[in-house]
Amino acid sequence: MEDKNFMKLPEMKRGKKGTKAPKRNPEKEEEIRQSNVESLAVLGKTNREVKQLEELVFGTGDELLDKLVEEEDEEQTGPLLALEDTIEELGESGDENELQPQLQTAKKPAWVDEDDELEEEVDMKHRFRRNLMKGEAEATMSKQKLQQRMREQFQKSMGGTPSWAESSPLKKKKKAAEEEDSDDEEDNLLRRTGNFVASSDSLPSGILMIKKCLHANSARPSETSLTTVQFHPSAQVVMTAGIDHSISLFQVDGKTNPKIQSIHLERFPIHKAQFSQDGETVIATSLKNKMFYVYDMMEGRISPVHTVRGLNEARVKEFSVCPDGGTLLLSGTSGYLHLLTLKTKEVIHSMKINGNISGVAFSHDGSKIFANSEEGEVYVWDIRSSRCVNRFMDDGCVKGTSIAASRNGQYLACGSQSGVVNVYSQEACLNSASPKPLKAVMNLLTSATALTFNPTSEILAIASRCEDEAVRLVHLPSLTVFSNFPVATRKVVYRASCLDFSPHSGFFSVANNKGHAPLFRLLHYKDF
Repeated sequence: MEDKNFMKLPEMKRGKKGTKAPKRNPEKEEEIRQSNVESLAVLGKTNREVKQLEELVFGTGDELLDKLVEEEDEEQTGPLLALEDTIEELGESGDENELQPQLQTAKKPAWVDEDDELEEEVDMKHRFRRNLMKGEAEATMSKQKLQQRMREQFQKSMGGTPSWAESSPLKKKKKAAEEEDSDDEEDNLLRRTGNFVASSDSLPSGILMIKKCLHANSARPSETSLTTVQFHPSAQVVMTAGIDHSISLFQVDGKTNPKIQSIHLERFPIHKAQFSQDGETVIATSLKNKMFYVYDMMEGRISPVHTVRGLNEARVKEFSVCPDGGTLLLSGTSGYLHLLTLKTKEVIHSMKINGNISGVAFSHDGSKIFANSEEGEVYVWDIRSSRCVNRFMDDGCVKGTSIAASRNGQYLACGSQSGVVNVYSQEACLNSASPKPLKAVMNLLTSATALTFNPTSEILAIASRCEDEAVRLVHLPSLTVFSNFPVATRKVVYRASCLDFSPHSGFFSVANNKGHAPLFRLLHYKDF
């Protein structure tokens, strides 16, 4: 059956080569043309549905043209968009080293200095650069390598790259990381249920979070007993001294504790050494000498003080630095206390108690002096008027051995030969003739020879040099002793002669009879 949609074309008979073309018949051609027109009309009607489908898929002719133009534009702008996406991805990842080569074009410098390409060698044996050498092979070094070495040393001394020395991209990266962390914390806060009350900043009782560190003087241990250990009032430095005639300074980091300096005092076994209030000088006394030394650390000068005007003492042994920083309080014989100026080295006041002095301490404002006598009586002196404003008997004491006052003006601790340490309220000691102790600490079995409060007045350290491991730490808010110090499994402290805390209570150290200064990190306190 013939399909009306297809138009039948007349067959053309090929003639042989050289034959003539057939004659044209106009009437017949007109009939064929009319039949073709009718066939096209039928085809247009039947294909109307097909055209509607094409318009739905491809659109009209104008829409199809616009689409073709857009495709050409995309082909041209495609590489640029791809490059922008790459830049965006690398920027988010923070990898600037990958980003820079793609952005930088191969541009030639406008001017080249040939001297810049030459590596100039620097003499490393110069006294200003000698400490940067790591071996004799580094007698000379290029400028670039020297700059790198100095940069490494600076970062090591600063504990890393300071924030002001970081490049702006790194700062932005850190800031973005911090913002992400804060967002994560907020998300975790909203997703979690439970107790959201933060822990208190006050020191908890019972168990003390403490860590044993390398000895403070491990870089130069003493061959004999240490008599002094003290932290610098402002720098991250600790001082040790002993009867080996030497004073040593160490930097405190808890890991290596490198030595800074040591000085040797000829024929001068050191009984006590102490920093001045500003930390610029060290005062040192001996066992049986009237002379004492003043070491100026800023100028590196050691000055012996042979005589003090107005001082009639056979020896200068016990002393304390006054809180005002310009005076010393010397403990003499027969109950005398002498106040002398460091500037003129002369006595300006003298005070006397009954019996011999076993220890002295200053009030938090430096206006009062608490003096403990061997008879167990405590005297309170006013410095300005040189008058005794109060006196009382230490409760249950037969022979007093030590005394200490807290920096916040709240507590006063008195030690005795029996090992009992009474903790009083300073206000009661100033106003009452018979104050009652807040707590009698009885954890020592031998004479309490050393007492020290930490700077926050939360811990009282007590010790006896008559027995090994006789050191205890008292939690003052609860007036209880920490149960985990010292460690009972092995000896660490031995016989302690001196105790001290760092300026912000981050470290605690002891001077013992083995020539070492055991160092402990108090983890509750974040600063040095």
